[in-house]
Amino acid sequence: MKIIDIGEILWDLIDGQEYLGGAPFNFAVHASRLGHDVSFVSAVGDDARGERALARAAAHGISTDLIKRGADRDTGIVDVVIGNAGQPSYTIRRPAAYDFPVLSDAEMDSLAAQRPDWIYFGTLQQTSADARDLTRRLLDANPSAGRFYDVNLRRNCYDADLVSELLGLASVVKLNDDEAIELGAMVGLPGDSLERFCLEGQRRYGWTGVCITRGERGCSLLLGEHYVERPGQTVKVADTVGAGDAFSAAFLHGLAEGWDATRIADFANRVGALVASRAGATPAWEPSELL
Repeated sequence: MKIIDIGEILWDLIDGQEYLGGAPFNFAVHASRLGHDVSFVSAVGDDARGERALARAAAHGISTDLIKRGADRDTGIVDVVIGNAGQPSYTIRRPAAYDFPVLSDAEMDSLAAQRPDWIYFGTLQQTSADARDLTRRLLDANPSAGRFYDVNLRRNCYDADLVSELLGLASVVKLNDDEAIELGAMVGLPGDSLERFCLEGQRRYGWTGVCITRGERGCSLLLGEHYVERPGQTVKVADTVGAGDAFSAAFLHGLAEGWDATRIADFANRVGALVASRAGATPAWEPSELL
C-alpha cells in the first residue's frame, strides 16, 4: 500500500528516558515494517530534539522529506507515566512544531501522483487549525484514498464537534473500549454494546470498517456486515505505549491483503501484543516473528 500519514512526531519522556513517538509516527514505523510505503507528514523544531527526531526517524526507515523544521516552535514532548498494569497516562506540552505541518503545492501534487491507497489521521494534531486545514487539502486532493481515523483521545486535546467531524470523514475507524464509551456519550452512539456501537456508527457515518481494541481481552471488529470478537494474546507486558499503533498498522495491512474480519483481528492482536511485550513505542521486531 501507499499511505499518507499526517500527524504528530514527538518525544515520550518515560522514567527519565526519551523515546521517539507520537501515534501517527509509531503507526508509520509499524506499517513500514509490514512492507508498506508511508509518506509521513509532520514537523519538528529547529532544536536538538528535532535533530535527534529526524535522525531516529531515518534510522527507522521513515523518509524525513515531509517532516518540516520550524524555528519558532519546539519539537513536541509528552510526559508519560506508566501505571502498575503497564497502562500509560500522558501530559502533552503544546503548542509544538507538529501542530504546524506544511506542504508546498509541488509536494501536494507529488503525493497525489502516487495515487495513495489510504490517508491516516488521528485526533490530537487535528485540534490545530493549520493541521486540520492541511489534512482537508490532502483528503480533497486524493478522493479515491481510504480514510483511516485512529481516534486516540488524549485529555484536554479534543472536543465533541471535532471528533464528530472526524468520524464523518473516516471510512475506517479504530479506537479502544474506553473511547467507545466516551464517544457513545459524546456523539450519541450506543454505549451498552460494542456490536451495537459499531453497527450504529456504520449506519450513521458510512464506515466500511471499525475496530475496538480491548487490551488483554483482544478486540471487536466490524468489516462490512461481519462482526467478530477475538481474544487477545497472552504476553508479559513491558508497556503498552505504541501497541495500539502497531495494531492499527496490522489492521490496515489485513484490509490491504483482503483478509476476512477474523483473520485481521487475530493478526492485529498478535502484532499489538508483540509490541506491548517490549519497552517503548517502536521496539525492534520483524514480521517473521509473527509466523
